[in-house]
Amino acid sequence: MTTKETKELLARSVAFVNEHRDAYLRSGGRSGHIIDCTAVGARGYLPSLLLQTIGRKSGKTNIVPLLYGCFAGEWLVVGSRGGAPEHPAWFLNLQSRPEVHFQIATQAFRGSWRIPVGEERDQAWAYVTNMFPSYAEYQKRTERQIPVVLLRPIEETPVFEPLTEA
Repeated sequence: MTTKETKELLARSVAFVNEHRDAYLRSGGRSGHIIDCTAVGARGYLPSLLLQTIGRKSGKTNIVPLLYGCFAGEWLVVGSRGGAPEHPAWFLNLQSRPEVHFQIATQAFRGSWRIPVGEERDQAWAYVTNMFPSYAEYQKRTERQIPVVLLRPIEETPVFEPLTEA
């Protein structure tokens, strides 16, 4: 893939993710929870959640849609960034705070998060790469270990509001 093709793909992906997030937010979670992911190498329709982080440098609220799975009683998300050499911003922002806010369909939560290690991480990785095989390909593209994050709700909160430009 040429540099130009990579940039074009990234631009299309960013537009797709932003449109998906905005539709999810506008609908209060009634739309956007289940998404057709065949265009990005997944097996058809998969669930997505919204993860809210606070910029560690900007202090700005960010909301990103992420594919998720249920693993051992917790919700699992992956910081793949398509196999880029750097972690995604949402993961770096998450690391700067002990709690997280996330929305699944029409329910939002304040919760805790953690990174599984050892055998638990291996099992979680096997689970998520079965759900979304592209993650295994992404891992081959980078030297960093792609993070697996487990989310656990603490309490229900109001659903997220659509983002406004400041």
